[in-house]
Amino acid sequence: MSLVPIPSLIEKARAEGYAIGYFESWNIESLAGVIDAAEQTSSPVIIGFNGDFLSRPDRRAAERLAWYGALGRAAAENASVPCGFIFNECPRDEWVMKACDEGFNLVMPADPAASYESYIQRVSSIVSYARPRGVAVEAEIGELPCGESGEVVNHGALPTDPFHAADFAARTNVDLLAVSVGNIHIMVAGEQDLDLERLEMIRKATSVPLVLHGGSGISEQSLKQAIRLGVVKVNYGTYLKQWYLQAVRGLISSDGSNPHEVLGIGGSHDIMVAARLAVRDAVLSRIELLGCCGKA
Repeated sequence: MSLVPIPSLIEKARAEGYAIGYFESWNIESLAGVIDAAEQTSSPVIIGFNGDFLSRPDRRAAERLAWYGALGRAAAENASVPCGFIFNECPRDEWVMKACDEGFNLVMPADPAASYESYIQRVSSIVSYARPRGVAVEAEIGELPCGESGEVVNHGALPTDPFHAADFAARTNVDLLAVSVGNIHIMVAGEQDLDLERLEMIRKATSVPLVLHGGSGISEQSLKQAIRLGVVKVNYGTYLKQWYLQAVRGLISSDGSNPHEVLGIGGSHDIMVAARLAVRDAVLSRIELLGCCGKA
């Protein structure tokens, strides 16, 4: 297959009533695991990396965005299923612009600290830059609660207002709109139902395709209903890293005298292989819920 334009992926999903999973990667093993699962289930998929994490100025070692762009694009072009490729949730506009030129075909400027009008202006500028380059733009209205402490913290959380969603979509011309309807960022334990009534009001207010971040913590029943209401993209990240870390910790604690068996040789004691398979299995545990299996 190849890297497929985001509008084409989304149009097919809307027409056939399923959602596409964005399963976030952070290295080559996690990226390979995501594509392994998508190929095994014959599912379209969106791959990508977290723009906020990669662009943080306090990283111990600065990242080279071109490397991530080349890796993701090569993976997509070699995959046997349709792939989109996102630079996700980045508050630093210069990095978002650069991602448009480094192989990504979907970018997401996201800055909860920005005022509504400022965010509209910034997103509009990015849309103007991205669209001629064949890059789609996702943005977010509202702010999700956070579950990283093990409990849901609503401080700063802001459910999406249907009027603002419609106004924002019309004024920015974004391709995708992420919404806050009870979904939770970094949900490390448990699941929660969505506010489906609010989601339906948003769907009626705007025709822009809708996205749910925080997929790790959404209950199965709510997710299926949300897709029936028109959600076309669901983001997953937290639980993938949980599965990855569990697999790596289980092997790295074993007593292995040959470092090559633990790193790089590709056998049963190789933590890189264990990590890849863990991510594959994590994706397989959720992807069927999206209704996209067999849709490649």
